[in-house]
This record gives sequence, structure tokens and C-alpha cells, in this order.
Amino acid sequence: MQTYPVDMSMKPHVEAFFDAATNTISYVISDPKTKACAVVDSVLDIDYASGRITHDHADRIVDHIITHGLTLEWIIETHVHADHLSGAPYLQEKLGGKIGISARIMEVQETFGKIFNEGTDFQRDGSQFDALFQDGDRYKIGKIDAFAMATPGHTPACMVHVMGNTAFVGDTLFMPDGGSARADFPGGDAGELYDSIQKVLTLPDELRLFMCHDYGPNGREIAWETTVADEKANNIHVGGGMSREAFVKLRSERDATLAMPKLILPSLQVNMRAGELPEDADGRPVLKVPLNQL
Repeated sequence: MQTYPVDMSMKPHVEAFFDAATNTISYVISDPKTKACAVVDSVLDIDYASGRITHDHADRIVDHIITHGLTLEWIIETHVHADHLSGAPYLQEKLGGKIGISARIMEVQETFGKIFNEGTDFQRDGSQFDALFQDGDRYKIGKIDAFAMATPGHTPACMVHVMGNTAFVGDTLFMPDGGSARADFPGGDAGELYDSIQKVLTLPDELRLFMCHDYGPNGREIAWETTVADEKANNIHVGGGMSREAFVKLRSERDATLAMPKLILPSLQVNMRAGELPEDADGRPVLKVPLNQL
């Protein structure tokens, strides 16, 4: 079994940026000693009805990084998001940094390359990204030790990124009263998701966990930070020793009732390209709407 080098003595600063349109939380994680930073799960704004792209959310992150004198080293995608567009190329153009994602992005590109009828110009080798992480791969943000943990289930390319005493879980987990993410997208698997969550729950109890999404269940205020101990004890889908069999049944029955995310079609096309917009033969940005494919 893979062992993960958690160093709870390293305490990065975490700044959260909530996007109300998609219920996404993006993060700037910085090393107080060196001013190096990473961005996790950025958002590009889209008005799908008009086909208009804007950068309000990403500009908030750019302004924060510049105002605080930070240097952007990494732009991390925890997975290929199906509910918002990535702002990674925009951030990279403005501030630099390397864009990283799971090496299993190639599986996602192959699956959705077929669904969107992409031609041979669309490379399915992950080359759109600067770094492809394998399970356990280590990297640094300034002097902060970080590593990637493979957590497939929601998608094949999901990863949790641990940075010192913090971890960014993507869609692997929600807040304890939110449970877990769906596992019915192409390449998803509820059993794999359960196994991945159990890996996360073996990390130190005090490890701070940061969510990618929150929907304020039962009318509570939006929240995004919890701990491994809190998830183990209180998560409504896996807490208190929920069995794999019971989780798969619960997750599968719930997934059968869920509609597709409103932005799934533009999100997948853009995010499997590391946030770049697809173009037609004349170089104009366009999106496709495949019928009866999802």
C-alpha cells in the first residue's frame, strides 16, 4: 500500500474564493516564508445562453496574488470538472506557473474525445498540461512539501492534493452534511469512490480538508473547511463506519435521481484541454452540443 508523507508541521496560508454561480470554491495556498503559492480549482465565468466568457472570478485570484506579493508556481486541477470551466490558462498567462492534473487525464480525454467527436488534432496524451501526477508524486510550493493522492471514483482522474497540514479534496468528499460526489459520469465508479474516501480518512485526524463545492444543505451557510476526524465521525455517506456495500447502494440510488450539471457540456470540452477553448477550422472558439450522448 502507498504511504503518504504528511508533514503536519508545515502550515500554509489558505485563501478561499467562492463562486456563487457554480458553488465552487477555488483556493490560493501560499508558503508564508517564501511567498510562493499554488491555485487549486480555478473558475472561468461563462454565460452559456449568450456564449460569453468573462474573468471576474479569476481576476479576484490574480488581484489577491499580486496584492500580497505572491509568486504563482502551480495551478492544480483536482480533476476534469463537469460543472465549471477552468481558469487555468488565464491565470498562467497573467502570472505564470505550471498546470498539473492526474496522469489518468488520458482516460478522460479518450472517453470524451469520442463523445464530442473530436478529430485527430485533439491530442489524448495529456500534453495540454504541464505536469501529469501519479499517485504519491511529490512537489513543492516554496518550502511547503506537497503530494498528490489518486482518488478515482467520481472520475478516473480525481486526486486529492496534500500541502503541509492541508488537503484539497476536489469532488471526492463534501462537507460532512453533504456526503460525497456522484459517481455516475462515464468512467465513474461508486465502489472506487468509497475506496478512495477510505484512503483520505487514513490521513491524520487533524488534517484540514478543503472542499471544491458546497451547496449549503438544509439552508445552512456555505462552508468549505473540515477535518479528517470530522468526516470520519459525521459524514452522512461514509461516517461512522459505513460499509462499502451500503455506500454503493446509497450512492447508486441517489445518482439515479440527479440531473446532469447545467454546464457539463462546455465544462468537459474546455477542461479536458487544460482550460483552453476548442476552436473551429478558422480558429474561432466554439462549443459542441452532442445529442443523446450523456
